[in-house]
Amino acid sequence: MAARSGKKELPDPVQQNQLMCERVRKELQCQKLYTQYSVNPLHRVHTITRKPMSWHDNTEEMADEKFLNLFHHAALEPTKKYSEPQTESQEIGWNTTPLVSRVLKDSALCRIQKGSQNHKINN
Repeated sequence: MAARSGKKELPDPVQQNQLMCERVRKELQCQKLYTQYSVNPLHRVHTITRKPMSWHDNTEEMADEKFLNLFHHAALEPTKKYSEPQTESQEIGWNTTPLVSRVLKDSALCRIQKGSQNHKINN
């Protein structure tokens, strides 16, 4: 067997052109042209104040309903956006409705509650 030499031979200009054409062809196959852009609904939208002396910022434009709906949806609270909590920390305060009604029908509990309020007033 012949021993391999450590030197690599550089491709001639014809081979370099073929390699470059193949690379460009592969890159063009993977590219996708996007012509419609929209706001990412997963990130918060930060508003930037307008420049008061700029004429192009002061022109009135028609409001896009789809953008406004998306903008208002992004500003909603998590309980109004989602049907169930998305993170562990949201589970803590997700259900805010009291489990027991505040109207006490037991007379003993009403006396205890009224007595504690009188005790606070007297002290």
